[in-house]
Amino acid sequence: MAKIQHISPLAPEKFPELPVIRGVEFAAVEAGVKYQGRKDVMLARLASGTALAGVFTKSSTRAAPVLDCQSKIGLDSDDGAAIIVNAGNANAFTGKNGTDATYAVTSAVADCLDLPESRVFSSSTGVIGEPLQHSRITSKLLELKENLSDAAIQDAADGIRTTDTFAKGAGIEISLDGQIVRIAGIAKGSGMIAPDMATMLVYIFTDARVDRDVLQSMLSELTETTFNSITVDSDTSTSDTLLLAATGASEVEVGAESAAFRDALHGVMLDLAHQVVRDGEGATKFLEIEVTGAASQEDAKTHALAIANSPLVKTAVAGEDPNWGRVVMAIGKSGAPADRDRLAIRFGDILVAENGWVSPDYHEDDGASYMQNQDLKISIDLGLGKSQSTVWTCDLTHGYITINADYRS
Repeated sequence: MAKIQHISPLAPEKFPELPVIRGVEFAAVEAGVKYQGRKDVMLARLASGTALAGVFTKSSTRAAPVLDCQSKIGLDSDDGAAIIVNAGNANAFTGKNGTDATYAVTSAVADCLDLPESRVFSSSTGVIGEPLQHSRITSKLLELKENLSDAAIQDAADGIRTTDTFAKGAGIEISLDGQIVRIAGIAKGSGMIAPDMATMLVYIFTDARVDRDVLQSMLSELTETTFNSITVDSDTSTSDTLLLAATGASEVEVGAESAAFRDALHGVMLDLAHQVVRDGEGATKFLEIEVTGAASQEDAKTHALAIANSPLVKTAVAGEDPNWGRVVMAIGKSGAPADRDRLAIRFGDILVAENGWVSPDYHEDDGASYMQNQDLKISIDLGLGKSQSTVWTCDLTHGYITINADYRS
């Protein structure tokens, strides 16, 4: 049986009601890839004419499904498409066996749905280094096909989870020139979360009609301020995959100049990214790190990630300790330019330090009281320029150790 998981205290109250995206259907089943008694394989079928864009992990040890997706994502086609995902086994560091297993799955899906194999995109997530028993997936394809439904996106979100304590979804409807366009997405991610790219699996769908090159450009740009701006434990996965599909079923044309669509897509991506952090393994606090006054955006992000990834900062947050000295430490070690005597640090609206020294108006009790909140913000102004960056993370608790100490068992 699957291990009992306690839902993150930062989880939303329930899975959101997502708009139905015309041109995409979902199904999920229990295949026993690793887990028993829970859905662990998801299938999405996409209509003919769907445009697909993707962003993938930069890991040097990328899994076979990632390499396969990367080889296909830039191909133009008016054929339909499919996405097949399994949880419990990453099919990573599995040599030729991994390549063969990936092809066995994608070719079987292609046969089942009458698609070209080049239009089947697969993802695997879970344990690294163990051969994928692909027959457990392919034996369930007819059941998946029979259960495909445009209303089953929550089942799909459930079917891609590993250590996630809740299914993650986000969506929006917007009006473009009086016509409705819908966007909906699902994600999995809880541990092994850091930029390059966001160390998770994410699938986003829209019924807008978008040229593939425009779709790819938008996705790549928006990933930097969403999925590449979160971290749980600073570890980059072998399996990160983010796919964005535009079915065109609404017949609403969206171009590169559409700020409304871009903003809506960004909102869905950021919502999903935040949910991943809120489900960080063992997390009890959601933490926003904002760095302003940097000489460059790159410097600002370097500082923000140094703070967000510091075990000392994260454990202080877990212990509700307003230890601003650890923030100073993290800035100093980041390698990006900083001037000790120009720094200003805030916890929420509380000015903690400025001009290289603790603020004369700061009281430790105020800081300690603020740290008791579940949602926290630490702001740093470097006083060196006009660039800024924001990243999001969670605290580091004993729960993280407990989850990861026996992950393979």
